[in-house]
Amino acid sequence: MNLLVIGGSYFYGRVFVMEAAKEHSVTVLNRGTYSMKEFGVKEITGDRHDRNTLAQCMEDYDAVVDFCAYEALDVASVAENLSGRMGQYILISTVDVYERGSSAVKTEEHALEQRRFPGDAGAYIAGKTALEKELVKICNERKIPWTVFRPAILYGPYNYAPRESAYIQMLLANRTLPSFTDADGRFQFVYVKDAAQAIIRALGNQKAYGQAYNLCQDEIMSYDTFFKALKKAAKEDGTEGLQEIPITVDSAIAQQIPVPFPAKAAEAELCSNEKSKRELGMEYTDFEEGMRRTYRAFKHVFGG
Repeated sequence: MNLLVIGGSYFYGRVFVMEAAKEHSVTVLNRGTYSMKEFGVKEITGDRHDRNTLAQCMEDYDAVVDFCAYEALDVASVAENLSGRMGQYILISTVDVYERGSSAVKTEEHALEQRRFPGDAGAYIAGKTALEKELVKICNERKIPWTVFRPAILYGPYNYAPRESAYIQMLLANRTLPSFTDADGRFQFVYVKDAAQAIIRALGNQKAYGQAYNLCQDEIMSYDTFFKALKKAAKEDGTEGLQEIPITVDSAIAQQIPVPFPAKAAEAELCSNEKSKRELGMEYTDFEEGMRRTYRAFKHVFGG
């Protein structure tokens, strides 16, 4: 298949391009911060908001995979300004689009959030929610099949966000991890290669047309189970002398120790992955296995 990837040089997009390029023809449109040419892909450098940049996409694409739509009209501008045609539009969204405050496990039919929350996180959620609606409207009008993916917390090699990598760096630097004494939050991860595989399974798949999919592993995690898996990965890789430092969440924040996942039970917003398993045949990597791979990758990066 001939694919156009918008974004595609950071984390999730990068891993998808690396996997997709093994069996598909891939063109990557982004700002060119990191080159992907080593993976045998074509590159178009420019701003997605620039019509002239989009006009350089002159081929007919079996699918457009959009990793970096954040603002209103981002989807519409692609549909209107590509010189080539597209056979399917795949939008990367987030599980955070669901209406918050319910204890129910969210399926893809759960209502989307309509409220506007303050700060960058609120703007991100509002943007993704609006873009999902924009995608449906634009693609239905133009008779373009569409698919939405809503990943949970992504982790794995190439993750530039200071989440699991920050703790791995702490382990390698001083053999310590925090142990949050008052954290009772629950959350879900998805291994980045699993999330990339989900997109590949949806390409040209009529079952995926007009559908949204949650992407999350089977395990529901806490900070205790997260740190346990990380320590196990470190020990299996030969990192010895590990220590835990008991600390409250507020003290950790005050000391600039990362607290990147929900720390309180009231913050938990959990989702079902049954639809992705049923319709796309997804099998999610066990978290301990995914963390082993992630630890090894970042150990190489940090030189531990």
